[in-house]
Amino acid sequence: MNGNSLGRGSRRRMLAGFAALTAVATVTALAGCSGSTGPGDAGGGDQPSAAAAGDFPSYYPADYQSIVDGAKKEGGDLVIYSNTDQENWAPIFRDFQKKYPFVKISANNLESDEVFQRQLSEMATGNAPADLLVSNATQGWAEYASKPDTTMAYESPELSKLPDFVTLLPNVYAMSMDPIGMLYNTAVIDKELTSIKDLADYVQANKDKMKNKVTTRDVSGAFGFSVSKAWADNATDSWDTLAKVMPFARAETSSGTQKDKITSGEYGAGFLISGAVGFPAEKDAGGLLKFVLPKDGTDVIGRGIAITPKAPHVNTAKLFVDFVLSEDGQNAVAEGGLASYRDNVKPAEGLHTYQEVEEKAGKDNIIVVPYEAASEAEVKEFTDKWNGLLAK
Repeated sequence: MNGNSLGRGSRRRMLAGFAALTAVATVTALAGCSGSTGPGDAGGGDQPSAAAAGDFPSYYPADYQSIVDGAKKEGGDLVIYSNTDQENWAPIFRDFQKKYPFVKISANNLESDEVFQRQLSEMATGNAPADLLVSNATQGWAEYASKPDTTMAYESPELSKLPDFVTLLPNVYAMSMDPIGMLYNTAVIDKELTSIKDLADYVQANKDKMKNKVTTRDVSGAFGFSVSKAWADNATDSWDTLAKVMPFARAETSSGTQKDKITSGEYGAGFLISGAVGFPAEKDAGGLLKFVLPKDGTDVIGRGIAITPKAPHVNTAKLFVDFVLSEDGQNAVAEGGLASYRDNVKPAEGLHTYQEVEEKAGKDNIIVVPYEAASEAEVKEFTDKWNGLLAK
């Protein structure tokens, strides 16, 4: 595995390393856009929601209703800065609002790094409206959380029922554990691919056809750097594979852009693409697209969620964190195309779990992307080497 222990070593890092460690589209997730019901209706006619009746799990604090009451006094607003697509959010918002129908959600879809840049900028001015930050940029999270007073301390009662790796950093929890894979257009590539090495071999056998027809993630961003470095450091024969495929590749700044251009045929394939984009893309493409968890190494990345230090709607934010970590929340997470990790969530068509990722990619091929910041020297060394291989 490229001179590194990938299988059991990488899994140990998941259990220990995690715990140690602008046009912006604002969507108000009301009944019309998220499938939830309006205020006062919990999805069952005139029946009150379970939360309204104080029906909480036995392991929740006896005074948990006070958080619900506090959320109502806050006006029921919730503001989220995230890099998560509305397609992924839709079932989560729908089911959360069934439980708490008085809540109105505004979710900004930002670039991975912009989540932190915008929050820091607004904190500096004293006007920071976000209640929650959600991003899967591990380097970005590590740098942001290393600064003082950037997250609020909150220990969800759900943590007692979850694996240790859910705590990515102090006060930062995993909403999902998403695989990073390879997406290809079957109209362009007429061969089944199971690994990035397979793609490299196909490119080498079809050099004229595949010139500039591959895309990978721009490593100048925190997300792109984190997933690319993790794969290069741990995957089987990674740099040999990269040397073959990268001269045919161009970098893009988002998985969504990569997906769109692969669908149109501008690219034949792309690798290190988020499963949050890849799984739904394959499902909706009618056979045109295939999303693969590479057998030579599949990155898995925690999608971090944390409450901001001076959240304007702190009680509502706590309700949301508890929900996404709960059994109901994790089922909604899976329905939205993200990979849930609770054992009770069973894979089905359109639903994806971390356990499924282990099965498809192979446990020994899982590369858990660490929530840690690289030094400037490490960043420069890696990005220079990576970018030096790209198509000229």
